[in-house]
Amino acid sequence: MLPAMRDDSPLLDPVDRPMWRLFSYLGPMKGRVVFAATSASANKVLDLAPPVIVAWLTDVLFGRSPAWLAGWGSPFDQVVFLAVLTVVVFALESVFQWMYQYGFTTLAQDVQHALRADAYARMQDRELRFFEEHRLGKTLAMLNDDVNQLERFLNGALVELVHLAVLVAFAVVVLFAVSWPMAVVSLVPVPVIVWGSLRFSRAMEPRYQAVRSAVGELSARLENNLAGIAVIKSFTAEAHELGRVVAASDAYRRTNHRAIRLSAVFVPMIRMAIALGFGGVIALGGWFVQEGTLTPGALVLFCMLTQRLLWPLTRLGATFDEYQRAKVSAGRVFSLLATPSRVADPVAPRALVRARGEVDFEGVVFAYRGGAGPVLDGLSFHLAAGEMVGIAGATGAGKSTVIKLLLRFYDPSAGVVRIDGIDVRELRQSDLRRQIALVSQDVYLFHGTIAENIAYGCLAEGRVADEAEVVRAAQLAELDDFVRTLPDGYASVVGERGIKLSGGQRQRLSIARALLKDAPILVLDEATSSVDTETERAIQHNLAAITRGRTALVIAHRLSTIRHAHRILVLTDGRLAEEGTHDELVERGGAYADLWCVQSGVGVDRVVGAPT
Repeated sequence: MLPAMRDDSPLLDPVDRPMWRLFSYLGPMKGRVVFAATSASANKVLDLAPPVIVAWLTDVLFGRSPAWLAGWGSPFDQVVFLAVLTVVVFALESVFQWMYQYGFTTLAQDVQHALRADAYARMQDRELRFFEEHRLGKTLAMLNDDVNQLERFLNGALVELVHLAVLVAFAVVVLFAVSWPMAVVSLVPVPVIVWGSLRFSRAMEPRYQAVRSAVGELSARLENNLAGIAVIKSFTAEAHELGRVVAASDAYRRTNHRAIRLSAVFVPMIRMAIALGFGGVIALGGWFVQEGTLTPGALVLFCMLTQRLLWPLTRLGATFDEYQRAKVSAGRVFSLLATPSRVADPVAPRALVRARGEVDFEGVVFAYRGGAGPVLDGLSFHLAAGEMVGIAGATGAGKSTVIKLLLRFYDPSAGVVRIDGIDVRELRQSDLRRQIALVSQDVYLFHGTIAENIAYGCLAEGRVADEAEVVRAAQLAELDDFVRTLPDGYASVVGERGIKLSGGQRQRLSIARALLKDAPILVLDEATSSVDTETERAIQHNLAAITRGRTALVIAHRLSTIRHAHRILVLTDGRLAEEGTHDELVERGGAYADLWCVQSGVGVDRVVGAPT
């Protein structure tokens, strides 16, 4: 296994202005954004109408009706009119509330969908190194938690920002229109609140970065443990793993506590600034009323509107809180979107419809990041079209790395890998991988039926396999007899990752899936490592039929699997140490003969020179 990276920086390029990148996703939805924002603005204006209506009502009751209302009959008629106006205002406010809630909620959902689809598409394009060095839990946290955080911001905090902007504009215009000295006093706390909110926002950003990192670590730990639950139980390591989960959860809890300690201080401090401003309005307004320069209704308007203005500003901290959470999540998501794959398609790719099957490695050198040295060191070999070639060697000799370079999961540090004489870096990755069917030693099956998992082999061609094709592939892979013993046959569900099947059954299903792909190059990477001896013998018996018309590259620890290959390549420390048929290599008495003796239980002196 490759060493895990200690941070994400080499895998994810940092981005600037992540929130602007988020808002750019709203660009194609301008009309809906305008509709939602206009509805939210109208809703807020109507929400602020009651203080004005109450002010008019107060003046009517004190016999000082506003000039525009004085000609509407008796004071009681004016009161009835204001009552009807109040009902109309509340009705319209409810209509506009429905409109903006529907508008912003659907916008947030659509942006969430687009972001998740784009992030997943980008993730699929990333090179294999990203998945080998980036913990799965952190990857899932980006696709789920971070994208969901952005949806919550668009559906909540963004609406509050629109409301706040309308509130400030409305309040400033109305208050200054009534009495500018009173307006100045009532607005004194606003700069303090805004300054405090900005300081609060800057102080919270590193805390929320720590929170997002901690939740990624916790998700990775939970995913890792659930995937390995059988191993945990077999080693009775439940207590140990519980301790590790508790430790990760406690780290998440402590980082949240650090953020909460600061966020909890904001509102009480801002509350005191609001209290001073509100007290100033009451004192100055009361003096103006006594002097006759301000009506009682105007004082009521100032008190109510000042409260409506200042108290929501205490939410500014929570809004900035949500903004900072969203900014951190946006930074993670858009760093994924902005980071190109280290293995990219060429600008002008060469066409390759169906390869003949020739494979060449020419002086290939490759080393994993952080490795002790090159895994492949000047490796060269040639596979003719239609040839079956086995690769043998001790663990760590570079056998599986050959496959990764052939499929262009990685690019070599030096040298060239060719198919039909074409450098694989000159081909589209999709065109290249259509030429190769892989049976890996780590079999992955999708939750679904046996038939669906076998038919997965032809998805790249855009066609649906019929039942006869599925059955034929299963027969060649020695799977059909087993499937027919199941009550539901090919409609049997294999479970998550094929958990309902044995290791050997999963391996055979994987072979059937590869055969259905019908690629010109077939790669078997320890394809019989999990099957029993009888099944291995049956697969070996069918190997000629399986590989007929294809170039076959067979990697095996069990040398009996490749015994009848046209040639066998023996790798030692990333170099080609030996090459020949099974009989030739055994006769030579080198590294391959040693491996064969160990596995066959025959001494070297009895093998060398003896018929095999």
